[in-house]
Amino acid sequence: MTRTWPVLGLAAALAAAVATPAQAQATGKLKVGLMLPYTGTYAALGNAITNGFKQYVAESGGKLGGREVEYFVVDDESDPAKATENVNKLVKRDQVDVLVGTVHSGVALAMAKVARETNTLMIDPNAGADELTGALCAANFFRTSFSNWQPAYAMGEYAGRKHKSAVTLTWKYAAGQQSVDGFKEAFEKAGSKVVKELTLPFPNVEFQPFLTEIASIKPEAVYVFFAGAGAAKFVNDYAAAGLRKSIPLYGPGFVTDGTLEAMGEAGQGLVTALHYADGLDNAKDKAFRAGYVQAYKAQPDVYAMQGYDAAQLLGAGLTAVKGDAGRKDELIKALEAAKIESSRGPFSLSRAHNPVQDFYLRKAEGRNNRVIDTVVKALADPARGCKM
Repeated sequence: MTRTWPVLGLAAALAAAVATPAQAQATGKLKVGLMLPYTGTYAALGNAITNGFKQYVAESGGKLGGREVEYFVVDDESDPAKATENVNKLVKRDQVDVLVGTVHSGVALAMAKVARETNTLMIDPNAGADELTGALCAANFFRTSFSNWQPAYAMGEYAGRKHKSAVTLTWKYAAGQQSVDGFKEAFEKAGSKVVKELTLPFPNVEFQPFLTEIASIKPEAVYVFFAGAGAAKFVNDYAAAGLRKSIPLYGPGFVTDGTLEAMGEAGQGLVTALHYADGLDNAKDKAFRAGYVQAYKAQPDVYAMQGYDAAQLLGAGLTAVKGDAGRKDELIKALEAAKIESSRGPFSLSRAHNPVQDFYLRKAEGRNNRVIDTVVKALADPARGCKM
């Protein structure tokens, strides 16, 4: 017996059979590739970013732009040598819709190269390499954190109002040099002078020769770029050398974020600049902190906030295209136009896709970096070399 199809039933069956990839993509799960450090020096940062991202998704009912989120996770180990292989696992093997990463700038640069070559959307929730929103900017690359230039410039602007001379000290690598350059630009724009730029190899923490040289130069201020255990040791060594009593010490917020307990008394009173601080008086931050504590039984930090905002930004873009990540041109335009109500305060994106945001002056009190002032409002990265 020959079977005949009702006309409408046949049409529906054919339509389902030839559904476009975009249609299938818009209705299936959204594939999010998290490439972050989960072991090694920066593991705590990678976990905080992941927690923040997943917190926003959970608060949104487990969906972004109406689509259920599926996570694909790779530990990048903060190793640039493994970065291309690792990101290709997510892009080519798992075929993710969006890459989220990372902490280490060297890894992020390799990730961004693959993202550009494959036209994969990438959101950077931390790595501050100036090039990413400078000469290597791209339409499909967005950042929800900072450029290395931004907090350094803000700190230089503040220090330049108070001091006429400074010495800088950092590990000799790209992030340190970019931070020093940002500080120096603002400091000297104010009519002051960086009289000496000192560097030591990463991750060397033998600071004594440099402390002796600083003592002999006698600048009015010292600016440093260190993080983690290196920052804690430097601050303790600086205090032990007696320099804290005579020469104010400044840095971007990474010097004191997550390190105050290890610094002990030596860290108390340190003044830093960053786009986030403890004690910001806004409803968004209070809700974010309460939600984080409830979900993870720990206090959030700047890294958790940046992960949360990476999900916020992605959600805003996907909502505009009704969850269809395949409509890339429209999605990019929606991301560019997004206004994010962040815990740090509201921010928009620059032409190079970097946050235009306020920078706060913070003072270390106990285990907190308490906000004491807004040092620069709506600071945009200069995006030098960006051709978009």
